[in-house]
Amino acid sequence: MQQILNFLIKNSYKLLFLLLLGISLTLTIKSHSYHRSQYINSSNAVSGYTYNQINSVKEYFGLRQKNEDLARENARLKEILFNKKDTILEGKIVVPDILSDFKVHQAKVIKNSYSKQENFLTLDRGSLAGLKTDMAVISDKGVVGIIEKTTKNFATVISILHTKNPLNGKIKNSNHFGSLTWDGKNAGYVQLIDVPKLATLKKGDTIVTGAQSYIFPENIPVGKIDRIFIEKATNKFVINVRLFNDMTSLGYVYIIENKKKREKEILEAATEKDPTK
Repeated sequence: MQQILNFLIKNSYKLLFLLLLGISLTLTIKSHSYHRSQYINSSNAVSGYTYNQINSVKEYFGLRQKNEDLARENARLKEILFNKKDTILEGKIVVPDILSDFKVHQAKVIKNSYSKQENFLTLDRGSLAGLKTDMAVISDKGVVGIIEKTTKNFATVISILHTKNPLNGKIKNSNHFGSLTWDGKNAGYVQLIDVPKLATLKKGDTIVTGAQSYIFPENIPVGKIDRIFIEKATNKFVINVRLFNDMTSLGYVYIIENKKKREKEILEAATEKDPTK
């Protein structure tokens, strides 16, 4: 208490000046409409700026939740689309014909390699979220890879940029198919091999997933034809495909569960072992 009194006595002149200044400003504002309007406008401007900055900070910290909500909603919409007979524009996801065959999950890439010969990704979802081995992984632009292993809360994905992970692919306009592989050289390109010379194709044609896959729905975009070669040993096409995905920058992805995958595998395995063939 004594310190407060000492402070007031020591700064009495300054405090008196500030008090009188405040009284004079108040009287001026109250007695003159111009000064009053200027004061109100200035107060509104200051408070408006302050509220705007506070709101911007709140929105910034809320972006992560908004992104997760949007990804979850996209997963729900993709599930509807994958189970509806329809097609959409080139470069977007093409919808399969079979009703209720597919379930779509959403996850985020938290680790991504793309400079090795055998590249993997890690997702922030696992078996507790319904993810299982051999599920397809895609983004809004196309194929990403296949789930390799899961724990309760995480999953690893074999990237399409993997020299030992061939996928079934086809030329969209001709339906001729081959194997999608990666030569380990450029993260922006994969190769479609074993395509017969009878296939009609040209630079710029779209490459999509084929119907022979147990894992991917048919017609998921992969990329566009960039260059075409003939392999002398097999006399078949080797096609350099520029990926739609930027595999060096992946955020949210979608995991596709084919509910009839196991049934198809069992049937085809039994057919191949049939002794009457």
